[in-house]
Amino acid sequence: QVQLVESGGGLVQAGGSLRLSCVASGSFYIINSMGWYRQAPGKQRELVAVWRSGGAYNYADFVKGRFTISRDNANKAVFLQMNSLESEDTAVYFCTFSGQYGSRWSPLKDYWGPGTQVTVSS
Repeated sequence: QVQLVESGGGLVQAGGSLRLSCVASGSFYIINSMGWYRQAPGKQRELVAVWRSGGAYNYADFVKGRFTISRDNANKAVFLQMNSLESEDTAVYFCTFSGQYGSRWSPLKDYWGPGTQVTVSS
């Protein structure tokens, strides 16, 4: 089964930057979307940024102008460049791929990484 390997999380001071990476262990037959969510303690998971097939990019209002999502040409990786980090950005960040993994016969599913901790100190 697919494995999504995340990296890049850690501890950073307010105003600093981090770059998150998420790499799939195999190939997808088709990908409808790729993106990042986050979840802080006591809160529900929320959308941070997403790329959708057709070339559209969407960002949550609270990260516009600070975060940038990107992907590789092979659709095996998605990245999140985070600049001007604030203490409110502290959360576990999860990457997600939505599509068919392996072949056209595979089910259409959402796939999630294990999460990587981002902690921003003030």
